[in-house]
Amino acid sequence: MSKKGKRPLHWRIMAGMVLGLIGGYVLLQIPGGKAFTYDWISPVGIIFVRLLKMIAIPLILASLVKGVSDLHDISAFKRIGVRTILIYIGTTALAVSIGLASVNLLRPGEGIPQETVRKLENQYAGNKKLRTKISKAHEHKHRPKLQFLIDMVPDNIVKAMSNNTLMLQVIFFAIFLGIGLILIPEHQARPLKDLFDSLNEVVLKMVDLIMLTAPYAVFALIAGVVVNTSGDVEIMWSLLRYAFTVIIGLALMLAIYMILIAVFAKKNPFWFFKQIAPAQLLAFSSSSSAATLPVTMERVEEHVGVDKQVAGFVLPVGATVNMDGTSLYQAVAAVFILQVLWPQGLGFSNQMTVILTALLASIGAAAVPGAGMIMLVIVLEALGFPASKMPLALALIFAIDRPLDMLRTVINVTGDATVATIVAKSVGKLHEPYPKEWDDYLKP
Repeated sequence: MSKKGKRPLHWRIMAGMVLGLIGGYVLLQIPGGKAFTYDWISPVGIIFVRLLKMIAIPLILASLVKGVSDLHDISAFKRIGVRTILIYIGTTALAVSIGLASVNLLRPGEGIPQETVRKLENQYAGNKKLRTKISKAHEHKHRPKLQFLIDMVPDNIVKAMSNNTLMLQVIFFAIFLGIGLILIPEHQARPLKDLFDSLNEVVLKMVDLIMLTAPYAVFALIAGVVVNTSGDVEIMWSLLRYAFTVIIGLALMLAIYMILIAVFAKKNPFWFFKQIAPAQLLAFSSSSSAATLPVTMERVEEHVGVDKQVAGFVLPVGATVNMDGTSLYQAVAAVFILQVLWPQGLGFSNQMTVILTALLASIGAAAVPGAGMIMLVIVLEALGFPASKMPLALALIFAIDRPLDMLRTVINVTGDATVATIVAKSVGKLHEPYPKEWDDYLKP
């Protein structure tokens, strides 16, 4: 992805992150530093994320249509689809279980003094963002039981392609179109297949070009997070045990992925993590699986060796329905809140409800920053948590949510890449990687 002789991209992105942390801290100490960051630094990161989101839908459409139509056999697509969904359900259930085991073992809620709870209530309980998330969760709760199926089918594909939150609708249309191409004569399907194949290659090259600016954009994103992180330092320290519990759970999930890659994909897990490191670092910086999706697809296809027939289906679906990191966080956050505010709700049946609700809530969740809190409200309401305490419950974890959101997005993206690699191996679609540079065809 970079010219020969330069340091690997993941090291340059990591340098941008470190410099962003340092730069953000320095700007906090300078009068007017926050305004300077808002006016002149943060826009660089925002433009970068927008560029990635801009090409996400064209990449999904091109890759998935070409991948499905190239299978020549609907039963082959069925094998990929069934294995993908089953593995996603399995890893999500495992993530929630790890979260529950961690929070029950470490019991971070027992160390929170009531003085801190009152301080959090005064500082955050009336926060407009929290109220908005609660109202969105209520809207989600009162939808028809089969609403997620309705939401998958677009009534206007042009409208669906204009909105990244409607990614499932684009996936549905692309699969439907790909199946249609399988069912018509080859000579009639060929022109449209060639068009999508060409579009896929062009968009992947656009990813390469956008990623040339990744180290600078990551610097801007991290500096913006540091400068805009508000909250009492004392409160942050009091929530450190809760944060540590989440981090332990996420680290265990990473270890699970390493085992899965070694056992089922027959690949060195350290090599695998090295190949997808730019996607992981971008996920950390942006807190958005949707924004990271084009990079994840490029890394998995070109650097891991997953065939586009598999990557084009597994990764877009994963960005929408597979939220291992977020589901694990919900389990920890829900039980932590119960430990602090509602100890009588800690029964075994409620914890089994957490597993089921977190699993279902993850399907169709928006792959954007902060969606985890909306899902958390759904989980808490399923437990019968008192509605009067809901603002305080979210206030309890709001102060430290953004850094944890960054970490759990890394797990979400890593889980998608892991499942794509395992599925590809199981159907014989995992080959030797062939990385492409942005200037491969540039004339000297």
